[in-house]
Amino acid sequence: MTEGPEIKTTTITETENMGAWKAEEPDGEVVYNLQLNNVTIHFFQEEWDEFLDLVKGLK
Repeated sequence: MTEGPEIKTTTITETENMGAWKAEEPDGEVVYNLQLNNVTIHFFQEEWDEFLDLVKGLK
């Protein structure tokens, strides 16, 4: 069995039940991942930027 290219991951932040990390794909694409308990949401860069703007508006 052959292994695919390695994906580099970096933890952005995490708590006991939630976390955010980014994955640098072999093709150069960066995917941001947001894990909220048992749900994981994947964002491309443009979506991640928009999500961060949305979160900044929460008060």
